[in-house]
Amino acid sequence: MTLFISGIKIKSKKIHKTIAVYLLLALVAIAVNLIYSLFGHGVHSAAMTWMFLYPLLGGALVYFLIDRSSPLITRFVVYRIAYNSYNSGIGALTVGSFLKGILEIAGTNSDYLAFFIILGWLLIAIGLAIFAFLTVKNSRRAQPQKAQSPLN
Repeated sequence: MTLFISGIKIKSKKIHKTIAVYLLLALVAIAVNLIYSLFGHGVHSAAMTWMFLYPLLGGALVYFLIDRSSPLITRFVVYRIAYNSYNSGIGALTVGSFLKGILEIAGTNSDYLAFFIILGWLLIAIGLAIFAFLTVKNSRRAQPQKAQSPLN
């Protein structure tokens, strides 16, 4: 997205790079599933098959929507906290799904997988809350201020 403010061209390259990385991670997740299924002796896991959706929908799609709704969000200092929290949540859910798939194919289970799910969704919620706050703050900043009447 390109914006012009006071004749200066501003591009949101940070978000575009993040989208590209998440698309690449989704492809890697698909490749890992295909390679792992070759050695799974005919056993498949839904958790591993669908783990690519976390980086694709949770990563690339969400950052695409953030870029469309608030392209200058990266200028805020607090953006990095939201960015790191959200990305850590997506990473925790993806790794948790991968480990669950491995354990399902091996025919076992672990109580520790719940930590990945809980922590992943908690970090995503924190990141999205901060993103929402920054989007509202950015939209308020972009609105022109009304001139006040001297009678008020």
